[in-house]
Amino acid sequence: MLKKWDELPAELKNEEVRPYYERLKKKQGSLIVKRIFDVVMSLIMIVLLSPIFLILAVIIKLDSPGPVFFRQKRVTKYGRKFRIFKFRTMVNNAEKLGTQVTVGNDSRITRVGSFIRNCRLDEIPQLFNILLGDMSFVGTRPEVPKYVERYTPKMMATLLLPAGVTSQASIRYKDEAELLEKSEDADETYVNDILPKKMKYNLYDIENFSLGAEFKTMFQTVGAVLSRE
Repeated sequence: MLKKWDELPAELKNEEVRPYYERLKKKQGSLIVKRIFDVVMSLIMIVLLSPIFLILAVIIKLDSPGPVFFRQKRVTKYGRKFRIFKFRTMVNNAEKLGTQVTVGNDSRITRVGSFIRNCRLDEIPQLFNILLGDMSFVGTRPEVPKYVERYTPKMMATLLLPAGVTSQASIRYKDEAELLEKSEDADETYVNDILPKKMKYNLYDIENFSLGAEFKTMFQTVGAVLSRE
């Protein structure tokens, strides 16, 4: 359920966010169904995928020193910070060795990590984030705080809903790492070029939110992953 307008964080209460808020306010029933679906489906998938979780955990530990999971601070609904769950695909403490975005052929990626990333298996631990309410199956990908600080007033509308595992922007920019590889300053290229383009899709999805559109995005995501393979 959406908070009342007056209860929103100050950074979200601007006139560019209001039209998106008013549209979502009319979809309260769909938002409730969305959350119920997230809880039920994430529980089912965690149980079904538990053997894969175990196998990947063992392989990651055998491949390189460090934890199984990569836990990074991200931003979700209403600007709340949380720690995302991902299987570690880089060397330990990779954030201290480079930028917070990943570029193509990133030297920090481990041998096993490259395989896991190509198959998108690094994302499946986010099922726990969905169950906890930090994320949803579909929604704007959660950014690190330093990128959220660069949001325009309109971009703040994406924080009216939980962050997502996938989105139309994620599908269209699935090769984002390759685009960043050509940049001299990956951080600035991401904030000034890629992020605004992705946000156009994210804002469109919020403006036209529907359960049907979300299911369509989930099916398209599966197709995008398979086609990449």
